[in-house]
Amino acid sequence: MLRALDLARLGWGQTAPNPMVGAVVVRDGAVVGEGHHARYGEPHAEVVALRAAGDRARGSTVYVSLEPCAHTGKTPPCADALIAAGVRRVVAATADPSLIGRGGLSRLAAAGVQTEVGIEEQAARELNAAFFHAITAARPWVTLKMALSLDGATTDSRGTKRWITGESSRREVHRLRAGADAVAVGLGTVLADDPALTVRVAPAPRVPPARVVFDRRARTPLDSQLVRTAREMPVVVIAEATECDRARALQNAGVQVLAAVSLDDALRQLRQPGRVAPHGVRSLLVEGGARLAGSLWGEGLVDRLIIFQAPLVLGAGAANAFAYAPGVELASARRMRIIDRRTFDDDVMTTYAL
Repeated sequence: MLRALDLARLGWGQTAPNPMVGAVVVRDGAVVGEGHHARYGEPHAEVVALRAAGDRARGSTVYVSLEPCAHTGKTPPCADALIAAGVRRVVAATADPSLIGRGGLSRLAAAGVQTEVGIEEQAARELNAAFFHAITAARPWVTLKMALSLDGATTDSRGTKRWITGESSRREVHRLRAGADAVAVGLGTVLADDPALTVRVAPAPRVPPARVVFDRRARTPLDSQLVRTAREMPVVVIAEATECDRARALQNAGVQVLAAVSLDDALRQLRQPGRVAPHGVRSLLVEGGARLAGSLWGEGLVDRLIIFQAPLVLGAGAANAFAYAPGVELASARRMRIIDRRTFDDDVMTTYAL
């Protein structure tokens, strides 16, 4: 199953709105076929693995990171392919909660195939967290990414525009962007850094993420990189109103301006299918700045926190990453669960579950 999960990760940035799935075919203790869902609309993991196994799939056990689908969409049902191949047993990491895809395990069992579910379930659900979240949630799965020093600062006391983390960490951030439906920043970040928010030093995703700016008064500069490229790649500005000269100027430049009364309202609008993306924004990567991060944090709208910490101290007067988060007493402060920790050269990336 661990191998199936590794295979599933090969679909990063390519399968949405479908989940990433991997499959391994085992017969007589040996792997005879494996595969993953490589791209939306292409064959699913189970079919790819069965093709690799050929006749050796008969009587085998298939390990798959998600319950095989039971519906006909862009491809036929995977459950039927497993039955036709003569598979003896199917082990799934987790059930499929979607109304469209679920039911494959029941179909397999009815055909006499042994089934088991729940092996490495937590890892499988974490891998496709946005997919599972989207089944019932009215807002996107929100990941807040922050790069900071050992003393928790995002810039020095002068606000110097310079990378805190190293090049390998920045490559990982681009990989994270490739796995998101949209990347968001606050107006302060646009004014200070003029970011492009594109995927440049990672494999290109099937659909480039939309670029979102939380900008209450629609003050995003018309000569910013985001606005200048809005007709090439979607840019969305979240403002208090769309009927003002600044908002109309952005719209004329190709920017989509959404009016929202709150952060929660903005996220709900992003999630609506067809509003920004055909299937809605299911996963949102927020990259700053501190005001936006503090607001999302204070309203309980963050699902995962990713901290890139560089081995340097910026000292007195440096801008604290959580300066705008609501204060809490130590006794009531919540301890977060660490679900991943990796190093990128001298930087440490830690992922926390909220």
